[in-house]
Amino acid sequence: MAARQRASRPQRGDRDLRRWLADSTPVAAGGRAILLQIADPVVGAGVRRHSDFARRPQQRLAHTLMFVYAVVTGTEADAAVATAFVNRAHRAVAGADEVDRQRWVAATLFDSARSAHALFGDPLSTDDAERVLAAYAPIATALRVPADGWFDSVAAFDAWWERTLPTLRVTEDARGIVRDLLHPRFAPRWVRAAMPLVRIVTVGMLPEALRTQYGAAWGPREQQRFRRTVRLVRGVRALVPGWVLRLPGPLLLRAMHRTAARYAHRPRT
Repeated sequence: MAARQRASRPQRGDRDLRRWLADSTPVAAGGRAILLQIADPVVGAGVRRHSDFARRPQQRLAHTLMFVYAVVTGTEADAAVATAFVNRAHRAVAGADEVDRQRWVAATLFDSARSAHALFGDPLSTDDAERVLAAYAPIATALRVPADGWFDSVAAFDAWWERTLPTLRVTEDARGIVRDLLHPRFAPRWVRAAMPLVRIVTVGMLPEALRTQYGAAWGPREQQRFRRTVRLVRGVRALVPGWVLRLPGPLLLRAMHRTAARYAHRPRT
């Protein structure tokens, strides 16, 4: 890792990059990102103790997506609101501000977005991967990673990623979160109806070693289901207009600002 001159969002004229970043395809890899994050024992312990996964398993995913859209594609005001939410959530979490922890969280978001696009039919070129990596730098700095703590090339990122994966350890905290996330008991009916699809995509996208640590059943039958699901998602994605794929971002940002407004009007104690 080397110091960057700046960590900034894409410029207004960089239309193709902005469209890629606004695309909702990475939503399919949101569960993967969370499972990777909590495989760091410090992150897993913090999430287990300070998140209401059992009753609102979809909330962390929604908040994660809000944060990504706000910081990467939103305005300065969007990014400030999202960062304030994250800082508030981290105050009570031991180890939450450790640079290594937050670099890992940011890295899972970039790698999961890249993996989702590659899997579902829109892989990045070598040059575009470098630009997207740079565009994700503000996520790291919003999480209090120093500007020189991000990566100055995809090659540097990939080398660090391969060194880091073997150091992860899935704990009982992480397994408990996964049970709540992938087998929600109190989620709305439409969420529970979608979970078989979510489970096969989430588990199938994990690195094999982590899939084993989580104790996920994975054999030829599951692999075949995963391939069929990927083909289905690719087919649907190819038919959906681009503006529809970009729609979740603005909707999530509106929800974020509504939540911020409710917080602002709460009486202080």
